Formats: sequence, structure tokens, C-alpha cells
Amino acid sequence: MATVFKRGGKANRGGFWYVQWFDHNGKRRTKCTRTTDKAAADRIAAKYDAGSALRREGVIDPHLDATATEGKRTIESHLADYEARMKAAARNSQHVAGTLAMIRATCEAADFQLAADLSADGVNLYAGKLKEEGYSARTIQAYLTAMKGFSKWLALHHKLPRDPLAEVRKPNPKADRRHTRRMLLPDEWKLLRTATLTSGENFGMKAAERVLLYTTAIQTGLRSSELRSLTRGRLFLDAERPYVVCGAGSTKNQKDACQYIRADIAADLRRHVANKTPQAPLFTMPAATDVAKMFRADLTYTRREWLKAAKQDPEEYQRREKSDFLAEMNDDKATIDFHALRHTCGAWLAMSGVHPKVVQTVMRHSSITLTLDTYGHLFPGQEADAVAQLGKLLGDDPQAMQATGTDGNDPRLARGAQHGAQHNRRGLSLVGADACDEAQVGQPEAAGQKSLRIASLSKAVQASAAENESRAAGTRTPNQQIMSLLL
Repeated sequence: MATVFKRGGKANRGGFWYVQWFDHNGKRRTKCTRTTDKAAADRIAAKYDAGSALRREGVIDPHLDATATEGKRTIESHLADYEARMKAAARNSQHVAGTLAMIRATCEAADFQLAADLSADGVNLYAGKLKEEGYSARTIQAYLTAMKGFSKWLALHHKLPRDPLAEVRKPNPKADRRHTRRMLLPDEWKLLRTATLTSGENFGMKAAERVLLYTTAIQTGLRSSELRSLTRGRLFLDAERPYVVCGAGSTKNQKDACQYIRADIAADLRRHVANKTPQAPLFTMPAATDVAKMFRADLTYTRREWLKAAKQDPEEYQRREKSDFLAEMNDDKATIDFHALRHTCGAWLAMSGVHPKVVQTVMRHSSITLTLDTYGHLFPGQEADAVAQLGKLLGDDPQAMQATGTDGNDPRLARGAQHGAQHNRRGLSLVGADACDEAQVGQPEAAGQKSLRIASLSKAVQASAAENESRAAGTRTPNQQIMSLLL
């Protein structure tokens, strides 16, 4: 039974009444009624006591009741818990801040105040507004991904009875790609390396260190932030196969990245870090926003020097000026920046004929589909080899036909083909029986008898398969009639 009392004794005679009761889990609860009327406090106590009894007997589902209570909490209060969850999952600070910013922007635009206010219509309206304002499909996809992750978390943790954004569909970023990167051509890289070595200090990095940074980026496929996190202690240059290790805290997939490097690059890195401490950064890189600017400056300088070298030949100079060689943006509107060095790593691997699974491992792609979508067109000779193999299967290669027994010289195939033609004339199924089976089940007993069905023939075929072992041709039955008809 619930009890009603006042705190403070006689000194608090004019104060509020308090109610104390046991909930459905047997836990003691105390709550202020916010009233000085004893009769009103008794009614509130009776309500709490009755509610506990209903939940204890299963008349009211306590889980649904708790979910309804969570739905009445503000979105901002839930975001505090969601932020803690992302940090516990070792998400980097940039990802956490960006996700929260997109969720807050969407909720503010759709006027979502409480968790229960979340709706697919409001989110879709905001996505449409972003599209009207000229945002790319990839940006809209990022906003929807943030909102869908938040609503899914609310549903999984019983803060909402269901996921209200489960039916929201994200746009395809490939259909409206605004920024396409291109790889650095091998000839472009040779000129870039040579020209950069002859230039001076840029963005606080010496020319030789910049070239080593670009070389390491192409060799390992590491991103700018991952290269920034490398220290001397992360280099294993004396191993039989030298490699570098990027810690899980700096990688996109939150896993350690072990990237092998060539011996000559390992030698350059060894000389570069000779006087550095184990915790010292490998490269003295500029601010994150200046890394791309630094690379573009070196690219622009290289193109300018390349054009200057042809000034004595007006025709050649005009040809070079119209070319997109070493240009930041080519004729297809594809750009090149520092991150394009990572794209260059995967593209050069594909062009070298490396197996796609190896490319996936080096690039640390989450799926082989991503690797093939990005670099599939660069794997050499795949179409030509496929056509050659198809020609063998079609019978254009006499040696392949003889090896598989399909060159037409096997008398058993000829007999099978003859029997097959006879069965076809009689209206039998294409899955027929051999000569012995035909004498038993294939001949009509009287004029006008209906042709056998597949079910009738299957027993004979099964019997034939059980009595005879499979031959080297790899079929389930030695019945040459079946083989000839399928071929």
C-alpha cells in the first residue's frame, strides 16, 4: 500500500505531501505530489499503487511504458547518450562532431523537439530542400546516414517502439557525382618528383621531405591523416620486407594498417628519421587544410616548368598548353589533389595486373565490390582473355574440343545424337533414355499411345545412373544421348 507523508515534521506542516510506494519490480519509490491537499495526495498515491499492480500482473507492459517515457525526452538529451556511444565505439572526434552537426541541422529544419517527433516525412522534406539548394547526392546521403543511424539506435535501445526512418531511402551518390579524382600518370609523377626536388621550401616542408611524403603516399595508399599519425616507432625498416604500421586510432576502419614498402623507399626513410626520437612524427606536415594546397602548388610549379621547357618551340608549346597533362583538372572535369595519391596507388596496382583481392587488401576496402567499381576498368587483358576462353567453350579451339570429347569423332556421341533425333520425332522429352531404355520404356505399345512424360523417363535415367559409374567426362550418367542433347 502507498503511504502519504510530509517531510520535515511539524516544521513543514504547510509543505507538499510525498507519496511512497513499491513499483512492479519491488523497488521503493518516493515522489513529491506537488500538492498541499491531503485528499489529492491520497488519490495520487492510489494511482501509483494501482499502476504498479497492473504492471506486476502484466495488464500494462512495463517495457512499452518505459519506451513511451523515453520518447518524451528531448532529442538533445538523447544526443548526449548517442555521442557517448560513438566515442565508446572508438569513432574519431571529427566523425562524431560531423554526425552530431548533421543530426542537429536536420532536426532543427524539421522542427523535431522530442524523440517521438521523428518522422520520415520531415526528414525527406529536408533532403528535398538540400537538393533544391544544390547539394550533391553524396552530401544528402551523409545527412540521411547520420539521421538513420540515430533513429536506429533509438529503436534498438528501446527509446522508441520502432525505427521511424527505416523506410527512408538514400540517393545514389554515383548518379550526381560532383567531385571526381583522377590518378597521377606515371610520366606526370616523374616530372613532379624532379621539379619538386629543384624547388624550395613550401608550407614549412623542405623539397626532399615533400617528395618522400608523396612517394610514401603512393607506395602505401595511406590517407593524409594516417600519414600525419606515423612516427619513427611505427617504421619497421630493418625487416626482411620493410613495412609501416598506422595505428587503429588514425585509420578510417579503426584497424591497424600494415603497409609494405619497397627497399629503396625504406632506405630513404631510414636516412630521414636517423636523428628523430621514436615518438617524433615521421613528416613535418602542415595543417590539415594546407596539405592539398601544398600538393597543388607543387603540381602547378611542375606544369609551369614543363611549359617553359618548350618555349623555344612555339608549336610544341601550343600543344602542351592545350594539353591537360599535369593540370589540376582535366578535360573530363576530374581533379587531382593530395588524396589522389591514394587513388594512384590502387590504379597503378590494377594496371600492373595485381589480383583484385590484393588491391582490396592494400587499399583496405570494406568489400571487393568497392575495389572493382573503382579500379575494375584498369585491370588489363580481362576482356580479351574472357573472349578467348569463351571461344574454347564454343568449340573454336580444336585441341580444347578434342580434350573434352566434343570434336564429333566419338561414335558414341553419334549414336546418342541419332537416338535423340528419333525421340524428338516421337515427341519425347529432351531428357531421354539410351538404346536399352528405349526398348523398355520408349516404344509405344499401340497406335495412338501418348508420348511419355519426363516423370516416366526419370526412373529409367535414375536406374541407369545407379547401375553405371560416372565417367571422366564429369556427367552424372554415361548416357550419351543426354550429353549430346545438352551440348
